[in-house]
Amino acid sequence: MGKVVLVTGVARRLGGRFVRRIQRDPEVDRVIAVDAVPPEHHLGAADFIRADIRQPAIARVLAEHSVDTVVHMDVTGTPLGRGSRATVKETNVIGTMQLLGACQKSPTVKRLVVKSSTNVYGSAPRDPAVFTETTPPKSLPSGGFAKDTVEVEGYVRGFARRRPDVAVCVLRFANILGPMADSPLAAYFSLPVLPTVLGYDPRLQFVHEDDVIEVLRIGSHEPQRGTLNSGTFNVAGDGVLLLSQCARRLGRPTAPLLLPAVTWVGSAMRTLGMTDFSPEQIRLLTHGRVVETEQLRQTLGYQPKYTTAETFADFVLSRGPGLLPPEVLAGAVDRIAALPVLGGGHPPTQSAN
Repeated sequence: MGKVVLVTGVARRLGGRFVRRIQRDPEVDRVIAVDAVPPEHHLGAADFIRADIRQPAIARVLAEHSVDTVVHMDVTGTPLGRGSRATVKETNVIGTMQLLGACQKSPTVKRLVVKSSTNVYGSAPRDPAVFTETTPPKSLPSGGFAKDTVEVEGYVRGFARRRPDVAVCVLRFANILGPMADSPLAAYFSLPVLPTVLGYDPRLQFVHEDDVIEVLRIGSHEPQRGTLNSGTFNVAGDGVLLLSQCARRLGRPTAPLLLPAVTWVGSAMRTLGMTDFSPEQIRLLTHGRVVETEQLRQTLGYQPKYTTAETFADFVLSRGPGLLPPEVLAGAVDRIAALPVLGGGHPPTQSAN
């Protein structure tokens, strides 16, 4: 008998992609796809069950189908459809509590994979240059999705102590981007003009959707020889990009504002429904965040196929041209650098962006 894998959050495109991908694995016998709303995309041969993980009924689903592997992808920062932030928080926190309670009582569950986020580290002015999996945050997130992830991981640690026989894998993903990305940061980069914090140019990391799917797949199976896929792992593409580099590659001008003005603009954007410019995102776009991924490579045994720059390049291709075409902007930068007063009379060099 092959694995019976239950996946939550399948109404979202990333969850749907993972469901379709894991069905192709020969060691998987059945996939149970669960969400509170029916997905608009195809789930292949998976059995879709409409169930709200905030309700105790999820325990009955585990029992009826003898689920042995649970992949919890319903920890997100954006509402689905017309949902509200309150609904998202309830699903993230209360839903995770109910799901873990059901897993704890299930004698068949042997593996749990949780989609988390590097948001657990927060973003603060005195942060270390690079976070490892064991680095405590200088300032715990005080609200929003970041606080949700901190609470979720706390419940997961409690579950791991109560059920030491279950292999638990927590995957802390950096900002997920790609052609189908649906996140607050993707919405921010889609704005015609990017509001930024005056005097700050944060370092950012991204992980490609394809790498997200593959890492979740690795976490849901038995470990390969010489690897271990239980524990906590940072997942991000190699390298970093500055926010200014991202803006130039998108061809979008920036509007540097004082921090109070950025906060006001963010509130206005949320009110108008343009993007979820939350306080936690403002802190990220002020101080940035970079994580170490050595454990991903050495322990989990996975090398991301896309670097941070390649991930962002693929995201750029899926978006329309900006107000400032990158090649035109690069030529202007080169010409300015070649001016005798500013560039010292040196010949122009190829722009990095």
